[in-house]
Amino acid sequence: MGPTQRFDDARKFWDGRFDTDIYIFGTGPNVFLTSHKGLFKPGMRVLAVADGEGRNGVWLAQLGCDVLSVDISPLAIEKARKLAEQRQASVRFECADLMQWQWPRGEFDAVVCIFIQFASPIERKILFDGFWAALKPGGVLLMEGYGVKQLQYTSGGPGKLENLYTLDMLREAFTNWEFESLREHEAVLDEGPKHSGMAALVDLFARKPSIP
Repeated sequence: MGPTQRFDDARKFWDGRFDTDIYIFGTGPNVFLTSHKGLFKPGMRVLAVADGEGRNGVWLAQLGCDVLSVDISPLAIEKARKLAEQRQASVRFECADLMQWQWPRGEFDAVVCIFIQFASPIERKILFDGFWAALKPGGVLLMEGYGVKQLQYTSGGPGKLENLYTLDMLREAFTNWEFESLREHEAVLDEGPKHSGMAALVDLFARKPSIP
């Protein structure tokens, strides 16, 4: 399968999920993200990866951040634009296949990626390398995803063991980063109909070193 076909298939899949008036992941920001509200200052440049319907990117913009929200689904971006307009938030949107995207180099103070587990292990490395490339030295990464115990729950996720996170896998994948925190825990999600109920979560807060 070539990159164009892969992009078309992925876009159709996500457009199919987002083709409803309901915000399937809710309109409020992710709890892990809001727990780090103090990190985000007006004027900070933030990249919201696979931002979907915009709940996280819009919230960051409301804090005064300069946000670039990227997603593969035009329908999701259309809904995100409506959410931004409703909340009088200024967000820049880009429709892109992150597997083929030309990641910006050293442009962002923070990268936010919440539940991006559509990626296979090979694709995941492309994303993780992209996070590093996009951040300025000293920039921060906030990432939340599902742990392997999520296979026991029905609150969301890919349903594939290889796409889920473990602490050891993330420590190895982010070996060059400075870890602020890394933990696995269980909590009840209330983030729209597709993220609802008990979930097994893994939270990562890491920093790109200021000095290489």
